[in-house]
Amino acid sequence: MKRLTRRQFLKTGAAGLALPWIVPASVLGAEAPSKRITIGFIGTGDHGTTWNLQRYLQLKAARVVVVCDVDGYRMRRAKAMVDAEYDNEACAITKDFREVIARKDIDAVMISTPDHWHTFISVMAARAGKDVQCEKPTLTIAEGKILIETMRKYQRVFQTSTEDRSLPMYHRMAELVRNGRIGKLQRIEVILPKQPDVAGDPTPQPVPPDLDWEMWLGPAPYAPYTKDRVHFNFRWVWDYSGGIICDWGAHLFDTAQWANDTERTGPIEVEGTGTFWDGGLYNTVKDYNVTYRYKNGVVMTCTPGNPSIKFIGTDGWVGNRGWRGKVEASSDKVLNSVIGPEEIHLYTNLEGEHDDFLKCMKSRKDPYFPVDIGHRVSTVCHLANIAIKVGRKLKWDPEAERFEGDEQANAMLSRPMRSPWKLT
Repeated sequence: MKRLTRRQFLKTGAAGLALPWIVPASVLGAEAPSKRITIGFIGTGDHGTTWNLQRYLQLKAARVVVVCDVDGYRMRRAKAMVDAEYDNEACAITKDFREVIARKDIDAVMISTPDHWHTFISVMAARAGKDVQCEKPTLTIAEGKILIETMRKYQRVFQTSTEDRSLPMYHRMAELVRNGRIGKLQRIEVILPKQPDVAGDPTPQPVPPDLDWEMWLGPAPYAPYTKDRVHFNFRWVWDYSGGIICDWGAHLFDTAQWANDTERTGPIEVEGTGTFWDGGLYNTVKDYNVTYRYKNGVVMTCTPGNPSIKFIGTDGWVGNRGWRGKVEASSDKVLNSVIGPEEIHLYTNLEGEHDDFLKCMKSRKDPYFPVDIGHRVSTVCHLANIAIKVGRKLKWDPEAERFEGDEQANAMLSRPMRSPWKLT
């Protein structure tokens, strides 16, 4: 998946010799540097900088104080962005995320690493008293359960990091469906992007001198370095991710679950077919056709194409075509319907996930995409991958979070971690 348009968002003065007569409010008020929420950045790749870091540098309530990445070039690039924004050279750097978490002056961390690090770093941060904003998804269903348990135990604010719930088109569709504008919901059609055509080169290569390869791998199985394994391409390697279904499904499946009022549970059945790479490095699902069934009777399908979503009910439909495409509906009546003051109004924050996280750190309330809802969306993604891998229809118990009568499938709910890394 290229970042497409969903990833495409993107100062000197002379010091006086005398004290000013009036001290600016920004020095003493709520936006004073000493009163801002301090953020440590862990993972400063393309999305970590062009989306997450750029946004935090715009938010006056936050102050970025340290950046961390196992790739020295990316780490220094992020530091340069921070220093340029704050007009100093104070931003600290490190290749070891544990040094960020250990700092007493850090209030929260923003995690933008490959998926196989998401839960581990989040759990360590929470245990150290930090609030957490972390990119989606989890690596496994078992890790997601640990993530929920940890965040609730230590009473940390956790924001699953996607922008979808702040985007008007997805929020609008969910509210229309939840308020019955298309009648009783019957079917959801989710279309995710196609996987890239290249298969990746597995030929071992020398590790770049500025890359801490051992730390990049971390809890994943040892593998020789190749440029096609790292940075953006980690998504297509099973040891680090769940492929296109996890990368994009964590977006559109969330809108589906939101509209279906199943965001804290999940489907009860899943089946799917798919193909995998033939040769090369990449080994996640390439083509896919997945069907889910929910307890309320709703059927959801997932196929590759132009990333879109459509909700079909007894009295009409609503949806869009293309990422962030305008809302379309079966009639103008549905499209232009006004949600009344006494109807269901779904919580959002039009300023986005980062602003929402900061506000919730102050209120100590759950943000718009909290840990348990994020876990349930990741679970929908993982269910698809597991069903395709075992090649048969699976019955899922969303309460027990286990497959009914299928131990082969249940064995895929978790993955081992390479020593010495472990979640305990």
